[in-house]
Amino acid sequence: MSVFGKLFGGGGKGGKGPSAQEAIQKLRETEEMLTKKQVFLEKKIDQELITAKKNGTKNKRAALQALKRKKRYEKQLTQIDGTLSTIEFQREALENANTNTEVLKNMGFAAKAMKAAHENMDIDKVDDLMQDITEQQELAQEISDAISKPVGFGDEFDEDELLAELDELEQEELDKNLLEIGGTENVPLPNVPSTSLPSRPAKKEDEDEHDMEDLQRWAMEAN
Repeated sequence: MSVFGKLFGGGGKGGKGPSAQEAIQKLRETEEMLTKKQVFLEKKIDQELITAKKNGTKNKRAALQALKRKKRYEKQLTQIDGTLSTIEFQREALENANTNTEVLKNMGFAAKAMKAAHENMDIDKVDDLMQDITEQQELAQEISDAISKPVGFGDEFDEDELLAELDELEQEELDKNLLEIGGTENVPLPNVPSTSLPSRPAKKEDEDEHDMEDLQRWAMEAN
């Protein structure tokens, strides 16, 4: 009988063992039971400690018995702690194994689906199909280019002749501008005024003569 069969009541030789989910559930139930046992033992330990303190001076024999029971409960509690650690480790291992099993199962299912999808596919046919698609795309591009090209508009004219004619027109326009600039040299200048400039005011002349007379008079007095 397998280990799971011994632990969880599996069938005899040749019997089907428990599933991973069943084993995980059993381990969780065991963990819950042991956890409750822990709480119970912790309470018993506290009670025996109180009894030992209460009878420490009054009844030494009762106090010693209480301490002995406390030690047994503590030993059981330590054993339960170790058992819980082992069960927790085993449960986590089973959960990981179950997860891996589901992952592999789904990957196998996907692989079968992919195989079925490719079953009717021939790589040579795929290559031929892609080649046909490429040819059709090239043909579509050629058709688009042909449609977008103007037909019957300007094909009968020589582009060099048109450029030469354009150069002649530009030269004519340049010559015309130069002639207009040269014609401005013959524009007559304004005539010089024939009238004389206005003379100096008479008052200014009288003041100058008076100044000259004063200067001569001062010179004579000085001699």
